[in-house]
Amino acid sequence: MTATTSIPAQTGAAPTLADTAPKVLSLLAGYVGHRTVSLGLRTGLLRTLADRPGSTADDLAEACGLDAFYVSVWCRAAVAAGVVDRDGDGHRLADHVATLLLDSTSPAFVGGVFGVLEAPEIFGRFEEAFASGERMWWDDTSPEWIQAVSGTGTPFYTRLVPGGLDRVPGVAEALAACCRVVDTACGAGIGLVRLATTYPGCTVVGVDGDQHSIDRARTRLTEAGLADHVELVCSALEDMELDVPARVVINNISMHECRDIDRVTENVKAALEPGGWFVISDFPFPDTDEGLRTVPGRIMTGIQFFEAQIDDQLLPRAAYDDLLARHGFTDIGSVQLTPMHAVTYGRRP
Repeated sequence: MTATTSIPAQTGAAPTLADTAPKVLSLLAGYVGHRTVSLGLRTGLLRTLADRPGSTADDLAEACGLDAFYVSVWCRAAVAAGVVDRDGDGHRLADHVATLLLDSTSPAFVGGVFGVLEAPEIFGRFEEAFASGERMWWDDTSPEWIQAVSGTGTPFYTRLVPGGLDRVPGVAEALAACCRVVDTACGAGIGLVRLATTYPGCTVVGVDGDQHSIDRARTRLTEAGLADHVELVCSALEDMELDVPARVVINNISMHECRDIDRVTENVKAALEPGGWFVISDFPFPDTDEGLRTVPGRIMTGIQFFEAQIDDQLLPRAAYDDLLARHGFTDIGSVQLTPMHAVTYGRRP
């Protein structure tokens, strides 16, 4: 017999300092880019460049009432970040930047996220409560925070209504037949306006547990001429009881925040007609380290700093399959709208 010798599997060499340093330095570069964009949004520099391409630093300073030298510093940082390009002696926004950062009606809009991530409710208060672990709720946040979050939720509604809903089998037909639709955790009413204008024959109901948000929703609906077409209910979703059953119940980027997600799901089921749909629109949080290290994963981990303070965390998309199945929903399915936006749905039997 001939002896056999096992050969160790070849492994790659351990990363060197030179391999790892760029990863760390890229974090610093990303922070500089983020602050540059946020500054450009707050001061109107980005909006002015969108309206006046070719503007020099002096032109921008005059238009925005800023110091010309400081504006020139900002311009260099904006060029470095890739959001601004040179245009002769002046500057212009890089391709598609206006859509991504300034057009809140676009499904691709992400400009609101910059302000949210700089708000004290994200990292500032988290650090203050790091030792105590003190939690809070939405009514502990500032009106500015509510406004900022409403802005970031807008593109989720833009993608969901009607495009995302159209991809849920049977829902488009139900909405076209003028059914009753409920938007749970409706916030400041951006989604209610979109639902009421997209489906004018439907009865639209908005439910939210924060009175400030309900008040803002009422104002928004009045300004849109829809106050008589949308019902508003101030109630925590854990306590929600609706007198009239709905054909469609929606929850947009808020299901992960429910303090008792099973109780909320039971309440939604009770609020639906037999055969009605529950549509959950939310962040698909990565469930692997590889997923966490993607750009969408890294952004969602930032959002987690706020979510932790209201005692929750974002959920992997598949968790909603399990949730709906656990409560007896049928015809469960899902649709990926973007890397940071997925829709999960099921029907009440």
